[in-house]
Amino acid sequence: MNNALRSNKFTSHLLLIVFSLLMLYPVIWWVGASLKTTAEMSSPSIWPSTPIWENYTQGWQFSPEFTFARFFGNTLLMEFWNVLGGVVTSAIVAYGFARLNFKFRGVLFSILLLTMMLPGQVTIVPQYILYNKLQFMDSYVPLILPHFFGGGAFFIFLLVQFIRGIPRELDEAAKIDGASVYGIFYRIVLPLIKPALVTVAIFTFIWSWDDYFAQVLYLNSVGNFTVNLALRMYVDQFEVQWGKLLAMSLVSVMPSVVLFFFAQKHFVEGIATTGLKG
Repeated sequence: MNNALRSNKFTSHLLLIVFSLLMLYPVIWWVGASLKTTAEMSSPSIWPSTPIWENYTQGWQFSPEFTFARFFGNTLLMEFWNVLGGVVTSAIVAYGFARLNFKFRGVLFSILLLTMMLPGQVTIVPQYILYNKLQFMDSYVPLILPHFFGGGAFFIFLLVQFIRGIPRELDEAAKIDGASVYGIFYRIVLPLIKPALVTVAIFTFIWSWDDYFAQVLYLNSVGNFTVNLALRMYVDQFEVQWGKLLAMSLVSVMPSVVLFFFAQKHFVEGIATTGLKG
């Protein structure tokens, strides 16, 4: 019996290691390619014979006018407001749908869910015309402003399900102690939905960080470029500098990896407990 269990355990671990290596192979190739010259890119070897670490320093320098520090600063500034707006407004709207009774609540929530099925491409043209008339082009306003109006239907739905799992007896006890609706939201609900808020923050950060299309649509000046647009400029050149491009693209994913690493516990907890009834 013990031998069979050991054999099954060994087989399971072996399969996990093999599949892990298969999943990590593109990342390993990516790191190796970032240290190659352009001529070595077609080489079948994963790691270069002579690593070119200058790809990182020269890629970071980018141009005499701007370094990648400028583009990272632009992107992180945009992400700060996106995450703040997305988390705060989605929590407020979700609390209203989950706890407050008002007219047409069910109808409005159904309309909210229907917007999740609406492709984003449908709203691109009217949004572009609106922001152009408001003279918001070549600024971060079109990229930040939508996050201050609910944060997104998916995030609101996620938080509504989480709040519904909180016993209403806590609200009643707080009311007896004299807490208002706002007091209940701030002192009772917010601390209990922290895992879900972390989930919203992570998704907002990653999705807006990777939203290349919106960034290329609204940003025109190189000084306002985000990391994604700066990487695209390596491809726009007469000869693509693959080593620098892959080196800076590897650096550009680090903030998302670090964020997920430190918030992984709350992220998993938020996903696992959303929708469960308390």
